[in-house]
Amino acid sequence: MVTIHGTELKEGILQGISKARELGRPILVSEISRIESLEPLSFFANGKESFLGERFYWKSPGEEFCLAGLGIAAQLGSDKTDTRFLHINKQWEMLVHDSIVIGSSSSEGVGPLMFGGFTFDPHKEKTALWSKYQDALFHIPRFMITVLKNNEVYFTTNIMCTRHDGVSLFNKVASEREALLTIAMERMKSKNAPLVDMEEIDPTNWKKTVETVANDLKNGGPLKKVVLARELRLRFNRPIDTGTILENLQKQQKSSYIFSFESGGDSFIGGSPERLVKKAGPKVLSACLAGSIPRGKTEEEDKKLGSLLLSDEKNLSEHQYVVDMIREALEETCEIVAIPEKPQLMKVRDIQHLYTPAEGIAKKGTSLLQLVERLHPTPALGGLPKKLAVEKIREVEVLDRGLYAAPVGWMDYFGNGEFAVAIRSGLIQGKEASLFAGCGIVANSDVESEYLETGLKFRPMLSALGGMKE
Repeated sequence: MVTIHGTELKEGILQGISKARELGRPILVSEISRIESLEPLSFFANGKESFLGERFYWKSPGEEFCLAGLGIAAQLGSDKTDTRFLHINKQWEMLVHDSIVIGSSSSEGVGPLMFGGFTFDPHKEKTALWSKYQDALFHIPRFMITVLKNNEVYFTTNIMCTRHDGVSLFNKVASEREALLTIAMERMKSKNAPLVDMEEIDPTNWKKTVETVANDLKNGGPLKKVVLARELRLRFNRPIDTGTILENLQKQQKSSYIFSFESGGDSFIGGSPERLVKKAGPKVLSACLAGSIPRGKTEEEDKKLGSLLLSDEKNLSEHQYVVDMIREALEETCEIVAIPEKPQLMKVRDIQHLYTPAEGIAKKGTSLLQLVERLHPTPALGGLPKKLAVEKIREVEVLDRGLYAAPVGWMDYFGNGEFAVAIRSGLIQGKEASLFAGCGIVANSDVESEYLETGLKFRPMLSALGGMKE
């Protein structure tokens, strides 16, 4: 069993209460503890009984870095459509500025941290599907595990102290933490819920929209590309277990960002191959990901398909749109920018993509959320030009995207963090799941080809949910 001694936390909470009385507002007290080991997915899954609807999970592709959060110490939200990035940033800076941090670690993702996301388009009329999520929503977890690349494990405890609190707050937190650490060591039980029904949401109308948009693009004008998405709804005979889905995604999509973000009982979950942006000190990393083709059934077929993708005019053109936009965004926010001239292949389990990495050194004073705002949405998920494409999507797309194709990720109290583009994703609601997939429409798009491409993009989540045969 993992044991954390609480003497320093008790002193920190008393300091926090005193500071809350002095300043007249709640104060965040955060304790960082180095622990021997704790499996983050088990921590997430075993926290279900006490913290269902208040959990998050994040695993970076191809490395050990992982976050798992339980409970909500504080919540940051914004429905200020045009200033939501700035609004969240200001709320976070104010919270961190007054905080009391016990213990230390210079590592990214340890200590006070917020996790959440921004919806794709705050101007789109919200439907009941996404009623549990604001246009910008972030949670500061009550308890969090961070696993670093070198397999170091840290446990962070976050408490909001108010002027009305007393020493009993420490007793409550210590008791909660002890109970959690006891069950967190238990082996998680994994089992997919049996699928009852699968329904494509109005595919005929979606195809007509693709055809109309492609024809509009043929007529010329400033609009070059529009990304259109559709929904697949699944129904199961019992509530879907998020921990099981995450476990499946980790096994099946090793080169992807694995994430889950719960709010009010719903869970947005996915395995995205696409980084939006990462910031570590001044260093900025982004990725240009656009253009795709299936994986081959044999090694030879896979190589042929990859070569075909690398020489396909339509896909190369789509990819270049993304490269140009990301270059422009980074040149505005960074002192130095480095982007290779030609794309390479990124191969995930069911699909391969054209991929070009992008790096930069941020200008002084540039925050991670400023970078997120400038980069979202890339032409791979919105279109080109950005403003016109998003307006077109708002006009013709029936789907309420919510967090689909939007920035989801984390930022710590040093301003380091990372956001993925939340594709290959779905919204879990009890016994139902809504999956989302989109594709880029240009003037020469073929309706049936685009329809098949979205079908391919549903596969990672379908497989993780047990909704397709292996």
